[in-house]
This record gives sequence, C-alpha cells and structure tokens, in this order.
Amino acid sequence: MSQPIQNRYEFLLFFDVQDGNPNGDPDSGNAPRVDPEDGHGLVSDVALKRRIRNYVQVARQGVPGFAIFVQHGTNLNRFIFEAHEKTPGGYTGTKTKDKVEAARRWMCENFFDVRTFGAVMSTGPNAGQVRGPVQITFARSLHPIFPAEVSVTRGAVAEDVKNAKTLEDYLRWEREQPEDELRTMGRKSLVPYGLYVARGFVSAHLAQGTGFSQEDLKLLVEALLNMFEHDRSASKGHMATRRLYLFQHVGTNPNNPENRRQAMLGCAPAHRLLDLGQVVFARLLDETRPPRRFADYAVKADPGRLPRGVRMLELDQWDEERFDAWMGGAHA
Repeated sequence: MSQPIQNRYEFLLFFDVQDGNPNGDPDSGNAPRVDPEDGHGLVSDVALKRRIRNYVQVARQGVPGFAIFVQHGTNLNRFIFEAHEKTPGGYTGTKTKDKVEAARRWMCENFFDVRTFGAVMSTGPNAGQVRGPVQITFARSLHPIFPAEVSVTRGAVAEDVKNAKTLEDYLRWEREQPEDELRTMGRKSLVPYGLYVARGFVSAHLAQGTGFSQEDLKLLVEALLNMFEHDRSASKGHMATRRLYLFQHVGTNPNNPENRRQAMLGCAPAHRLLDLGQVVFARLLDETRPPRRFADYAVKADPGRLPRGVRMLELDQWDEERFDAWMGGAHA
C-alpha cells in the first residue's frame, strides 16, 4: 500500500434532497429523521458511510486493496477468518496477540472501509479493533424541514392463497375476488426540499496505524462527490452533492523541521474551518419563501478567512486533474 497521509484534513459536505426521504428512521415508521426540538432534518453518519462504501464497491470492484468489509447480507466473521487463513501460520484456532495483530494488518491492507472508518473485528476468529482516521458527523439541514406523508396505491396484492397447489388455483382465486380486493394502499414519507451539511475529519496520526493513504483520500473525495449518482431509488427522490470544501493543514513554515509535525497535528481547531460563517457561508436568498431548490441558497467561501497554515479546495463535481494539481501544490 502507499504511504499514509502526512497532513490533517477536514471537510464540509453540502448535499440536498428534493421530494424524497434521505434517511428514514425505522423507529418512526421510516419517516425522515428530524430534530424534535427545532425541526431540522438529520441524516446519520451511518447512512453516509453506507453510500461511500457502495460507491467504492462500484468504482473499485476487483481492485486489490479496495474490497469492502461491511457488506449487505454477509457474515463479517467470514472475512476475519480469511484474514487469519491468509497470514503466516494460517488459521490455528488460537488468538495470540501476534496472530490477532497480523490479521488486523491484513484487514487494513485489503479493505478500504476498515482503514478509512475503522471496524470492530474482535468477534469470531478475532482481528482486533481499528480506530479509523475518517469520521463523519450526522448531517443537519440548514433550515427546518416539513416531512409530508402521501398515500399510494399498488394495483396488485401478494396474498398467500391457502391450499393452492397449481397455477390454476391462483388464477381461480383471482377471478373470484372483487376488483377492489386486488389492490393495496400504502404510504410514503418525503421531504419537499432540504439542503444538508455534514462535517468530516481526517486524522493523519490515526492514518499511520491503518495505512490510509493519499490514494485513499482521493477515492474518498471522489465518493463524496459521486455517491448519490449510484444510490437512486423512488423513495430517495432526487439527491445530489452540491459542494465539497476540503481543508488541508500544511503548516506555517515549510522550511522549518517542525512543519511536518504541525501539518499532522493541525494549524487551527476544526470549528474555525467547519462552523458556517467562519470560512464558508450559506444563506437563504429569500427568507419569506420556503426553499425548494439549491439555487434558493447562496453558498460561498472566503479563502481570505482561512487560518494560517491551512489550504482549501472547493469542488462541485469530481475533477481528478484539479484534485491532483491541488495536492501537488501543498507547499506552494
């Protein structure tokens, strides 16, 4: 794997939803998540990480080192067993400290989400625990949302016909039913519009323990900008990443031997970069009307307000050449 990153990063992610449910709450009938005190919409960090994982699976399928550990419908212990099997000595059934550590390293080397987000792998054969360098907050809408619940009709049923043993039994049952009995009613929850912001943190120090590299960071940024393009469904409506602001700590003096340490530790507290109104500004253009599209907002950054020793990249779509050029100019 490539060398772990040597700089601390933070990012601000703006995304929106139109006529969809960005993250249903299973404890509330899958209604959109809402802060009960102020009405602002919420999207969990788990939902965002799931979309990142899904994108990486699509974009790097079959590429060594970029497998996904937390997959839908799998037994995680299978991968942990494989880690023991493919490290020196194979699977022995014993959980010695050296063997667990070897399995942990193998998991980091082979699974993107393990070295990025970390994982608890102390189940089954045991590959220890990994604290990931990348952490993401719950996303919160800039303004209160007003979830709507609409009724829908399905023009068919899925009835268990008792004693049916042939196709003709099912056809006979259908002919005997009134037409109104062959359709069902349901409900869908949606948000007419919401612009959400999530905050992310990338620790260079934790990256040394997992091997999270500049190549991984590049893929993470690509995924943040493209993850909704491969996560379409009728229930989610139209979702899109609108802005991504990436902050890199580079140190205040490239010629000073202490600069490397400063770049890893950071040159400013995260809130100086991630609190709206510090470097990035977002406001509703017309406060008398509810927002219904991204153009109803003004979102912009003021690079002149960046703390000393911090650089910023603003993207509204994935641009590999621009990202590479920005990373290459870290000490310009």
